[in-house]
Amino acid sequence: MQNITFFCSPTGLGHATRDSAIIPHLQNIQTKFVTGTKAAKFLEECKFDVDNLYSQPKFDVENGLLQHPVKWLLKYYKFYKDCKNISAKIIEKEKPSVVVSDEDFASITIAQEQNIPTVLITDVLETKFTSGFGSIIEKIMNRSMRDIMKKCDVVIMPEEGDDKNNIRRVGPIVRTTKESREELRNKYSFDKKTIVVSVGGTDAGKFLIDKTFEAYTKIKDDVELVIVAGPSLEKGSLKNARNLGFVNNLHEIIFAADLIVSLAGKSTIDESKAYGTPGIFIPIKNHFEQEDNAKKEGFSYEDVNRLDSLINNKLEEKRNPHNYDGAKKAADIIKKILQVN
Repeated sequence: MQNITFFCSPTGLGHATRDSAIIPHLQNIQTKFVTGTKAAKFLEECKFDVDNLYSQPKFDVENGLLQHPVKWLLKYYKFYKDCKNISAKIIEKEKPSVVVSDEDFASITIAQEQNIPTVLITDVLETKFTSGFGSIIEKIMNRSMRDIMKKCDVVIMPEEGDDKNNIRRVGPIVRTTKESREELRNKYSFDKKTIVVSVGGTDAGKFLIDKTFEAYTKIKDDVELVIVAGPSLEKGSLKNARNLGFVNNLHEIIFAADLIVSLAGKSTIDESKAYGTPGIFIPIKNHFEQEDNAKKEGFSYEDVNRLDSLINNKLEEKRNPHNYDGAKKAADIIKKILQVN
């Protein structure tokens, strides 16, 4: 049987969630994941075969501002070298027919050295974390990243647009649900207008939880606040709010909600647009990827200081769902690589 090893970046949960959307379209193909931390926990709860081996350095975030980007970049380079050693052992053991990487460049490098077909899933063609002296280091890393991309059989980008060279733009890759919105609202006991605030699995987004809770206390309407996958909160701060903790089905909760307030991760934005749920997306300041994502949706970090008015306006916004098929398109591309090889 042909087999695929997915090497998934453990940064946030977006990489793991979009990979999990692709798997149902890869029937009768043996798949295995290699990742770490909360991404591994998510995939394990989804009943996938997972090796929890990666431990990526965390971003240093204070009050929503990214700190010490050069220091993080140097830690990331060490992480990259560690991942090369890990992925080399996994590839030797699994002997995959194809290696699929969701922004894990270490595994792609090893697979290319061994002439194993490679598929890269990414929404970033270069990073822009640093300036000044640090940008010199980042430019060297970006050059290496571009060389790796050029050698891939296919680079899948979960966005709309034209294909170019080996890049295939398939549109947003999102999870689907078989249940209706009304069924999901009953399932999660969403009896009032419901605001969901989601910030991933780390403390980096705690500032957004605090600011959303502050704005929520000013709302006079019959509205409920639900916190998902957030860090530990101070005692007493959950008064009049529900904390669901870590979940593996955020897409269902987004569908059931009336408003999603989130950091500006692409997967959460795409799922909110797919299900037509109005959203407010606040980026971590100086995190180029989140700032770019937020800008496309009309938001910036400074909007965290006017959440009360944004929430009131967004709660009145009509739902506008989109039918995305990026997951199937991505799976079809991967299956074609399998057939060719």
